[in-house]
Amino acid sequence: MYRIIKKDGNAKHGELTTVHGTVQTPVFMNVGTVAAIKGAVATSDLEEIGTQIELSNTYHLHVRPGDHIVKKLGGLHKFMSWNKPILTDSGGFQVFSLSSLRKIKEEGVYFQSHIDGHRIFMGPEESMQIQSNLASTIAMAFDECAPALAERDYVQASVERTTRWLARCKAEMKRLNALPDTINPQQLLFGINQGAIYEDIRIEHAKQIAQMDLDGYAIGGLAVGETHEQMYQIIEAVVPHLPEEKPTYLMGVGTPANILEAVDRGVDFFDCVYPSRNGRHGHLYTNFGKINLFNAKYELDDRPIEEGCQCPACRRYSRAYIRHLLKAKEMLGMRLCVLHNLYFYNTMMTEIRDAIDEGRYQTYKKEKLDKMRTGS
Repeated sequence: MYRIIKKDGNAKHGELTTVHGTVQTPVFMNVGTVAAIKGAVATSDLEEIGTQIELSNTYHLHVRPGDHIVKKLGGLHKFMSWNKPILTDSGGFQVFSLSSLRKIKEEGVYFQSHIDGHRIFMGPEESMQIQSNLASTIAMAFDECAPALAERDYVQASVERTTRWLARCKAEMKRLNALPDTINPQQLLFGINQGAIYEDIRIEHAKQIAQMDLDGYAIGGLAVGETHEQMYQIIEAVVPHLPEEKPTYLMGVGTPANILEAVDRGVDFFDCVYPSRNGRHGHLYTNFGKINLFNAKYELDDRPIEEGCQCPACRRYSRAYIRHLLKAKEMLGMRLCVLHNLYFYNTMMTEIRDAIDEGRYQTYKKEKLDKMRTGS
């Protein structure tokens, strides 16, 4: 069940209650593609840095270790020792990212495994079955994530097929949730709005899927080649046509600035690999912009990554030490950087919710963006 606690313009502080706990939104989902955050981050670390919900990937877990293995081990929560909500991406993004290894048909998508090349078929029913085996809290509908700048005719046909696939996902999810051996019979289903950068296709698709009474709605197919301005324009166009009483999820986005702008346009859920990926390369988020610890100027810098930050890295270690670890290729360096970045994102989401509650979101957004532009 989802309810809106407070609105400030289009920005909203919501609450999604699930079988695995309650999520306060807006929220950033920490991305653990293969049931782990890259950079040697444990689920106990996620608890310490204030993570509310984790995201894992259907395709990758189907390929390795196999969703049937995860089911035999009690589902994803038990497998990775995490008792809070998990959202599983449907595999639809891999239809985009593995374009050289797949063929799309009406029945579904034929892949070659990116690991060993073996043939994989995934359609709406298969995606739902895999996600049911994983027993995530929220399952995403199987869709095609078309390139943002694809030709209009291609996008139109793709969106129509995605709508047909969504109906099949809903029917299969209902069937699976009724089976006696289903680990999580209260699994939720989110549908995905597609349409590249064509506003009229996006709006029509949003209207169609809004009538399907799903548990939540995502905006997919953004941050895949379009400009930030085009992305914001599409969000503004689509959100009013999605049910306000259901959570809205902007998939794969993004930078702190992207999140601040999307919250302002009514988005609840976010995920992105940026904080963990950038952290592994020594690129760190602070309230005064990004810093690159590989820069020589940090060699003798005995300050924490950010003064006042309460993350595990900043409470104890200096920039100089973490830089040394990175240069020496010690895993601890990557781990501390990833923890800092995820803590920064999680803390920013708490600040966002507080600002909405206090009716000062516009002021908060402007101050946050202005500070992050100043540099450190």
